[in-house]
Amino acid sequence: MANSQNIITNGLSGMVGHVLVFTSRGGKTIVKAAPKKSKKPPTAGMTAAREKFQQATFYGKGAIADPATKAEYQTGVDANLNSAYIVAVADFQNAPHIELVDFTNYNGNPGSFIMVRAIDDFKVTRVKVRIENADGTLVEEGDAIQQPDILDWKYNATLANISLAGDKIIVTAYDKAGNTDLKNQPI
Repeated sequence: MANSQNIITNGLSGMVGHVLVFTSRGGKTIVKAAPKKSKKPPTAGMTAAREKFQQATFYGKGAIADPATKAEYQTGVDANLNSAYIVAVADFQNAPHIELVDFTNYNGNPGSFIMVRAIDDFKVTRVKVRIENADGTLVEEGDAIQQPDILDWKYNATLANISLAGDKIIVTAYDKAGNTDLKNQPI
């Protein structure tokens, strides 16, 4: 790799004869040897990554085709992600993550609550809470309410749950692109 600072190549970008590649960054023109295609067959992981990226690009194109969705993704644009399309593609590739399920304020009575902390590279759009008895029967389920700090979600119990022994809480977080994270936690 070489830096070129002359009047002829300044600002040049692209490939020349499959031999040299010119790129411009920060006012400098960089010259590199052209990349060579690998002769090895792609691994299963590489193929899966390529397919996921292709799906992400389709999602990104669809997202910016809808003016409302494009405007929403535009709010995520910053110095590193410089277009709504790039924000949408990145969102598709990254699922939300449930960091915490806090049920210390849940005692089985209506009005007791469960707190969930869920994060995403763009935004979490929904958090669903399901409470099951030890035998897997449903006690109740519903959507948590996003709190003012944006990271935390609160689920208020509406039904009585007589015995908490062996019960479990199943939390699912969703992002704008439809990705999910699921956390199954015994009480």
